[in-house]
Amino acid sequence: MSILNESYNLANGVEIPKLGLGTWFIDDDKAAAAVRAAVEIGYRNIDTAQAYGNERGVGEGVRTSGVPRDELFVSTKLAAEIKDYDGAATAIDGSMEKLGLGYIDLMLIHSPQPWNDFRGGDYAEGNRQAWRALEDAYQAGKVRSIGVSNFLKSDLENILPTATVVPHVNQLLVHAGNTPAALLAYCESKGIIVQAYSPIAHGEILKNAEVRAMAGKYGVTVPQLCIRYTLQLGTVSLPKTVNPEHMRSNAEVDFVIADDDMAALRELQYMDYGEHTAFPVYSGK
Repeated sequence: MSILNESYNLANGVEIPKLGLGTWFIDDDKAAAAVRAAVEIGYRNIDTAQAYGNERGVGEGVRTSGVPRDELFVSTKLAAEIKDYDGAATAIDGSMEKLGLGYIDLMLIHSPQPWNDFRGGDYAEGNRQAWRALEDAYQAGKVRSIGVSNFLKSDLENILPTATVVPHVNQLLVHAGNTPAALLAYCESKGIIVQAYSPIAHGEILKNAEVRAMAGKYGVTVPQLCIRYTLQLGTVSLPKTVNPEHMRSNAEVDFVIADDDMAALRELQYMDYGEHTAFPVYSGK
């Protein structure tokens, strides 16, 4: 599972492990056990958010993992609804207190719009204010790197002219069947590392016959193929699970997808999220 020992360098030199554990939908009282299991397997990158309601549990898991704090990379996200400087500054301190880790490795603006108006109204000034609060937390040493999530090119172009720090990361919905090639290229041109959340399309990609056939060709599972795909795109991959066996399997991706198969996966259009379509990020807006 050598992937667990591999990392990218962010624009500021901070190392970010290529494979992480996503914790969306992991209850706070189960988060610590999930984090400890992942760390025992070898994961060093743990992703949470204020909106997940499990920062306390994630922090407990990190503190009780038996691995030194400086060997773990912990991300969290500023609630999407917070679009003012003072609210953002207060919320950043709130995350630091809940996590209880002394500092945060990466903090992101969770979305350019509140979830109840995703891809809706104009929050340009609010995003600039939230970004300024993250920049100040970064300069103060509270967070080691800062970034955004679900930001389109226009959202990035809104904050870049007044930014003193270019976002180190943009966390996006990226998976076989949904590859935002132009946005990935734009982020790369700005030195912004992309993190791929839901690399297994929230499980729905398991139903895709084409992807299943390709996984069979490589002698791997569909999740392994999909995780490897996002890694070969040059992104950080963040599969989510509480099952230690799945955590272990998700890290067994030491194979290479051939160029023609990568091309086929890039061209694949598969955005059927089933019951999960109710969530804004899967809604197709």
